[in-house]
Amino acid sequence: MTEFRFDRDAIACFRFVRSDFDATAGVARLVYALDDGPELVETITFPGAPFTLDGARAAALRRALRLLHLVAGVSYFKAAIPGRIAVEDAPLDADTAALLQSVYRNGLGEFAYRNGLDLDGRINFPADADDAPVAEVLGLRPHALTAIGGGKDSLVTIEALRAAEVEQTVCWIGGSQLIASCAERTGLPTMNIGRQIAPELFEYNRQGAWNGHIPVTAINSAILVLAALLHGADQVVFSNERSASFGSHIEGSGEVNHQWSKGWAFERDFGEYVRKHVAADLQYYSLLRPFSELAVARQFARSTHYDAHFSSCNRNFHILGERPVNRWCGVCPKCHFVFLALAPFMPKLRLVNIFGRNLLDEAGQIPGFDALMEFRDHKPFECVGEGRESRAAMAAVAVRPEWRVDDVVQHFIREVLPQLEQEALSVDALLQPDDEHRIPEALWEQVRERFTA
Repeated sequence: MTEFRFDRDAIACFRFVRSDFDATAGVARLVYALDDGPELVETITFPGAPFTLDGARAAALRRALRLLHLVAGVSYFKAAIPGRIAVEDAPLDADTAALLQSVYRNGLGEFAYRNGLDLDGRINFPADADDAPVAEVLGLRPHALTAIGGGKDSLVTIEALRAAEVEQTVCWIGGSQLIASCAERTGLPTMNIGRQIAPELFEYNRQGAWNGHIPVTAINSAILVLAALLHGADQVVFSNERSASFGSHIEGSGEVNHQWSKGWAFERDFGEYVRKHVAADLQYYSLLRPFSELAVARQFARSTHYDAHFSSCNRNFHILGERPVNRWCGVCPKCHFVFLALAPFMPKLRLVNIFGRNLLDEAGQIPGFDALMEFRDHKPFECVGEGRESRAAMAAVAVRPEWRVDDVVQHFIREVLPQLEQEALSVDALLQPDDEHRIPEALWEQVRERFTA
C-alpha cells in the first residue's frame, strides 16, 4: 500500500468509518478518513467512568454516540470538501440526513465565505435507511448539565438556574484554565470533558487543507447530550441569546452568520431531533434564547461576584497561536462588544477595573466600535450582539457625563448619531423578552420574572 499524501483538490470522498465507546474508561472514539488515507481518530473523555447503563439507556447512548460522530465530522470534512460522503457503519435515515445537511451547510457558512467557496451542491448526505428509531422515555433525573464558556452569558444562566433551584453540574470541554477558574467560582459541581482532535488534521492544514470556522457549538451540544445520558441528567443547557440568530450582512453575499450553531434554527432542530430520536425526556435548550445581549449584560451587572474571573475574549480559547497576557486583549470585537454592552449598566470605574483600561477612550479603537454599530462596515464575524444593540448602548452612554468625554463616544456623537433615527435607539425596547425558545414552561416563568425585575 502506497503512503497517503494529502492533496486537497484530488480527494473524492469523506468517510465516516465507525465510532465506539469504552464504558470502563469513559472514552468515545470517532473515526473518519479521506479517501483511502489513514484513519483520523478523535477521542472524547467523559469523567465518572466506569459507566453501567441499562438496556434503554444503552440504546439511547448508541444513538447519541452516532449523532456525535456525525456532527463532529465537520472538523475533518472541511479539510477538502469532497463531493461524496460515505457513512460506513450504517445508512442514514431522512431525519438524520436533513439535520446533518443543515449543520454542515449553514455551520460552514463563514468558512465558505472566507475561503471563496460555493457549497451549494457540494454537501450531500445520503438518506438510504428507513425512518429513524423513536426515542423512549428513560426516566432521567431532574438535573441540568450547564455549559460554561468563561464569559458573562453562561454565568448569568448558572445564577438564574440556581435562583430557580434547578440542580446543575457546570460543564466545559477542553483544558482552559480560565473556564476552570470560572467554574470553580460558581461553587457548584463541575465536569471537565476532554476532547482530542486527530493530530493528522493539523498536518493536513500545513499541507494546504481548507481551514476556518466550524459550528463548534453543534459539536459541544452533541458531546453534552452524550454526557447527560451517561450521568442520567434530563437537561442540557446552553447560554445562546437571540442575537446569535442574526448574522453579518455582506454586500454581494447576503447574510453570513458566524454564530449559526448558537442560533435558534440550530437549537430548534437539534433539540427536536434529540427529543424524537435519542431520549424523549432529555431537554436541550438555551436559557437566554428569549433575551437580547443587553438584557443579559444588565443581568450580569447586578452582581460583582465574577468580575475578577470571567472573560469573553475569544483569544483566550484559540487552539493554536498567541493568547492575551491578561483576561482581556482589549482590541478584538468581543472585547469591544462586551465593554460597550456593560457600559450602560455599570459604574465606569468598575468596568474599567474589569478590563484594565477604558476602551471607549482610545481613538484607535473607533473602527472596531463602528463595525459593531454597522457603520461603514459589516458586523464582525464574532459572537457579538446585533448592530441595533450596539447603537442603542452607545447612545445610552453618550448622554452620561462620565462617558461622553471619551474619544470613541465623541466620535459617535459627531459622526454616527446624526445619521440615526432616535426612536430606534431605545435600550429599554431591547430589554423585552421574546417568546421563541425551548425553555421548560415552569422554569420560563421564573426566569422571565428574574430578568424583568
